[in-house]
Amino acid sequence: MKRETNYQTELVKRIKIRFPGCEVLKNDSGYMQGIPDLTILMDGMYAVLEVKRSADEDYQPNQEWYLAKFSNMSWSATIYPENEEAVLNELQTKYEASRAGR
Repeated sequence: MKRETNYQTELVKRIKIRFPGCEVLKNDSGYMQGIPDLTILMDGMYAVLEVKRSADEDYQPNQEWYLAKFSNMSWSATIYPENEEAVLNELQTKYEASRAGR
């Protein structure tokens, strides 16, 4: 099984290709325990992703709380190889709706 950091590195590349001009920031869980792994800044919105190496991986303390908080503010999800395409499709739909609403 791939290490989470290896998957995350490849995921960031795919996000940047799919959403040209976006910025992907790596968050520091040592600074805020449970903060999701990635923040994606796009024109007019942001998204937060918790990266897992598989669907079976457990959440760490506070991760689910932060995902719910950021979901209420903008958009958030947990992403792993088995759901990557569905999550990125949902993000794209949300992004397109955000742009259309301006």
